[in-house]
Amino acid sequence: MKLVTYLLLGVKKIGVIHNSGNVIDITDIVNTDDMNVLIEQYAAVEHLLKKICVDSDARGLPLADVHLMAPIPAIRRNIFCVGKNYYAHAQEFGNSGFDSSAAAGNVPAYPIIFSKPSTSVCGPGATVDSTLDPCNTIDYEAELAVVLGKKGRVSDSDDPMTYVFGYTLVNDLTSRQLQKRHSQWLLGKGIDGFCPMGPVLVTADEFGVPANQKIRCTVNGEPRQEAAISDLIFDIPTLIKTIGQNITLLPGDIIATGTPAGVGLGFTPPRYLAIGDKVTVSMAEIGELTNTII
Repeated sequence: MKLVTYLLLGVKKIGVIHNSGNVIDITDIVNTDDMNVLIEQYAAVEHLLKKICVDSDARGLPLADVHLMAPIPAIRRNIFCVGKNYYAHAQEFGNSGFDSSAAAGNVPAYPIIFSKPSTSVCGPGATVDSTLDPCNTIDYEAELAVVLGKKGRVSDSDDPMTYVFGYTLVNDLTSRQLQKRHSQWLLGKGIDGFCPMGPVLVTADEFGVPANQKIRCTVNGEPRQEAAISDLIFDIPTLIKTIGQNITLLPGDIIATGTPAGVGLGFTPPRYLAIGDKVTVSMAEIGELTNTII
């Protein structure tokens, strides 16, 4: 099932994507416009929502007639993010002179976890304010994001994948100079609007096996990044267990799994984003997330 948060005539709503491709409003059915609440209550409404998706009498609205927001526009706490989680990207970042991580210049022995605050989230089609990077060094990072669906800490006997609710896309936009200057990544990556998310949230049962998916990124239509999720250094179960063994996971939590090689920093000279650039992150099962730098 594909879930969306959207605006219609200025009113926030939650919807499902019907088999026809139209958006069906389910806000009143689930009694909330908050995707976090829907995720918490999903088991009670799953059967009904699946029925709506195939209902031949359902009409809905074309996607073009609504304004998509990030699937979870109001995340409850920071997004968990993973640094240097593809071998080729670990190498390009390690050779860039901008790597200030504890594993500088190396493939990390353990996952590198940082975060992006809730105010960094924006939706598909949103513009990104380049003036918020005083260094003019904005870079793109296409990532698969895992959305969690239940509360708890992950024990050694748990299957971490039982915590997964679904998947979406994020673009981990970064001020490279701020990232380098402060030696920690929060300020360079946590800038307002520097975490585009969307366009849809695909439930785990429909998404299938993550390792079989490929993620791509283009800038103004030019291919920059492409990799299989199977190329992750630390796979999704490992990431969930690493974070969840000491931190109580919550429904609606998001883990951005890392970006492949091909970021702007990896070019000589670096190819940072400029005003007017359109960046598109895409994956077959999720769709396209496009944002413009202004």
